[in-house]
Amino acid sequence: MEFKTLSNGVQMPMLGYGVFQIDDATTERCVEDAIASGYRMIDTAQAYGNERGVGAGIKASGVARDELFVVSKVWVSNYGEGKTYDSIRRSLDLLDTGHIDLMLLHQAYNDYHAAWRDMERAYADGLVRAIGVSNFDPTRLLDLCTFAEVAPMVNQVETHVFWQQHYAHENMENLGVAHMAWGPFAEGANNFFQNPLLAEIGAAHGKSVGQIALRYLLDLGVIVIPKTTHKERMDENLSVFDFDLTDDEKSRIAELDLDRSICYDHRDVQLIGGLLQFVKGQIESGA
Repeated sequence: MEFKTLSNGVQMPMLGYGVFQIDDATTERCVEDAIASGYRMIDTAQAYGNERGVGAGIKASGVARDELFVVSKVWVSNYGEGKTYDSIRRSLDLLDTGHIDLMLLHQAYNDYHAAWRDMERAYADGLVRAIGVSNFDPTRLLDLCTFAEVAPMVNQVETHVFWQQHYAHENMENLGVAHMAWGPFAEGANNFFQNPLLAEIGAAHGKSVGQIALRYLLDLGVIVIPKTTHKERMDENLSVFDFDLTDDEKSRIAELDLDRSICYDHRDVQLIGGLLQFVKGQIESGA
């Protein structure tokens, strides 16, 4: 396994297992399988509704807690001074892991500055070992870094071969923020798994399309969290540290970059308007 040293000195695995859109019961089995395969980082979120399953899978694995790196995210409806801190404690209760290794703010909406002050408090109190954000564009990230007492250590954003996020990556590096990818397989869009270039390069190395894509992102210094519910795919996705891409192969993959979202475009006003109305409804109903 390769590791990234965060700005506070915490060592974070470069590759982990994501549980987005997996129900709580299935999550327990998947997390246990992933840990058995050799994964040591699990990425979940309050909004996924499966933190309890993650914790149960960790317990069932029998692997010592200090060998694992647990990531979760505060949902937007839980932003607010006091409210965010309480939600982190609830996440800890559901996970039952003693602490959370990395807690992120899930989106750059609502009062994320107030939420961040609670994140800093949770960090100071030892509830979490590192704090960061998700889906923050370069200007929002700069805004938070400028006014925070403790700067975010990680920013998790949509990143894959079709949107390689070079501009955002450069800005993160300048701010000392680690770049973490969600959707490293582009959620299957653009016929990702049938991409002829990735398949050609994969054949040269005896690797799959997914393995080539993961190795490419890792070479860029991007942390990845591929998701699958199948044990054999978990094994496959983890087997990316035994080969190297050539400079020519990396140059050709770089040309796949469309420089735009193909999964969830945070610049789409209609899309985000719907999200914010949903969050507003959650807040008003106390959900």
